[in-house]
Amino acid sequence: MEIDDVDITPSTLVFVVLGLTLLAFIWGRFRYDLVALAALLGSVMLGLVPADNAFAGFGHPAVITVAAVLVLSRGFERAGVVELIANQVLKVGKRLTLQLLVLVGTVVVLSGIMNNVGALALLLPVAMRMAREHNTSPSLLLMPLAFGSLLGGLMTLIGTPPNIIISSYRGSVAGDNFSMFSFAPVGVAVAAAGLAFIVLMGWRLTPKRSGQASTEEMFDTANYLVELEVSESSKAAGMTLQQLADELEETIPVLAVVRDDKRRPGYAFHGTLHEGDILLLEAGPEELKLLESKVDLSVVVPREESEENEREKADGDSETSRSSYKDTEGLQLVEAVIRNDSRMLNRSVKQLRLHHQYGLHLVAVARDGARLKQRLRDIRFKVGDVLLLQGNESEIADNLASLGCLPLAKRELQLGQPRKLALSVAIFAAAIVAMLMNWLPASVALSTAALVSLLIGVLPLREGYQALDGPVIVLLAAMIPVGQALETSGGAELIAGALLAYGSEWPVVVTLIGLFVLTMLLSNVVNNAAAALLMAPIAGSLSSGFGVSLDPFLMVVAISASCAFLTPIGHQSNTLVLGPGGYRFGDYWKLGLPLSLVVMAVAIPVILLVWPL
Repeated sequence: MEIDDVDITPSTLVFVVLGLTLLAFIWGRFRYDLVALAALLGSVMLGLVPADNAFAGFGHPAVITVAAVLVLSRGFERAGVVELIANQVLKVGKRLTLQLLVLVGTVVVLSGIMNNVGALALLLPVAMRMAREHNTSPSLLLMPLAFGSLLGGLMTLIGTPPNIIISSYRGSVAGDNFSMFSFAPVGVAVAAAGLAFIVLMGWRLTPKRSGQASTEEMFDTANYLVELEVSESSKAAGMTLQQLADELEETIPVLAVVRDDKRRPGYAFHGTLHEGDILLLEAGPEELKLLESKVDLSVVVPREESEENEREKADGDSETSRSSYKDTEGLQLVEAVIRNDSRMLNRSVKQLRLHHQYGLHLVAVARDGARLKQRLRDIRFKVGDVLLLQGNESEIADNLASLGCLPLAKRELQLGQPRKLALSVAIFAAAIVAMLMNWLPASVALSTAALVSLLIGVLPLREGYQALDGPVIVLLAAMIPVGQALETSGGAELIAGALLAYGSEWPVVVTLIGLFVLTMLLSNVVNNAAAALLMAPIAGSLSSGFGVSLDPFLMVVAISASCAFLTPIGHQSNTLVLGPGGYRFGDYWKLGLPLSLVVMAVAIPVILLVWPL
């Protein structure tokens, strides 16, 4: 049916598609890349986007640039940056304000030259270690750290996807993209003001979650590690550990098998169980009943002691076993947080085949700062979940990287593999010079740097592909044609016209403030890249309607699209600290709202000074 037959204008259809898309983003039932793809295909079927151009977004310079930055950022992670930074940051002492200044200041600087989620990933383990060494609640450090990563991204073209999108839009409208450091005057001023606010006052607005600064307090493993003996009548005798798990139909991690006074790690024990073997495993009351009823395994308890002494002895044995376990060569417990790009998302232990494919035992899971009590096999992992894992210490770092998990606490665990740090920095610097000298466009220069990094082994090819955040790439590629449809259908002009009519009697700066607030609110419920894509055409129409320069309007959108400080879902950095910090959904606005006001109060005057109307 033709659009004209039912007298529905293209702009009306665009508003319907975008309205449904925003509702789906806010609902959160489906992942944002699937929602964006549905919006694109719906727009094609309605005739809003030409079928021949439906997937042109996948080759758009903004998408290519974002992909290249993701690869280069992962290269920095692998190049020993963590160790280099951690050694310096951990020297700052016990003063919380000084810790915040160094941590947040460092992430601000790093976010200016790499993907802001990648920058946060580098500093998150450092912050957790600092909190534990100084007995500080991580909640006082992690939210400021996440917000600092957003502030740092404002300073350069490659710091955050909205800047790349806005630059690309300016090129399509005005014929000239923003350069690498066009964002610096405004971005540096805003980042400096935000940093000062967080360090001097803002941290007091973050909730203090007690008891999250150590693995033992979060997971309370001392109360769960038990020893069970394989008796002569036990059904477990003659079984492998895998057969034992199949019989139980439950994921109960066997951390070690003791035979002839020699302790073997569970992940490396491939033989059958014998009479007299002792299993060291992590189990609560429900699991203990299951083990006794199904396979006749009984808890090791000294018989010659009185009941009270037995209890004390059993507690002591558990603690001793736990300490001995941690000190045993080849055994290791490690905490890790699930990243936004993890292959574990929405999948279970069985689906992932953690033990068979990755050699990892899942010991426990914490979400929102508290240990989950449900069966491990029933848990479907989410972004920000904190996992307690056991694995081979020589392989666990690579396995965690493959799964998309970020180590938080370690026992002699290397966070990444230091490789050719100087070479990695030199390649990146060469790309920046090529961009500044206008020898190559940003997409070509950064893609070349990413390719060279992969060719010379700074980053393994497998990790290069893993670094490509698929959902973000699909989101950008799908929403670019939809955003263009908003403009070509006249929808952006209609919205701008309404804003012009409302604000015609007010100074232009009032409209800029309204545009800032609208974009900022949008970025807190949808991905910031999507917010920039939707608001850029409206900013362009507003500037044309007022007959003023395009640049201040685009800068307002670029800054405000990255001000997702109000919710944990507004940006991946916010989501990443939700679990480790023990935050709740309503915690973010307490620091985020005043920080947003500080950013707006600084940004608008500086934008008008640097990019006058």
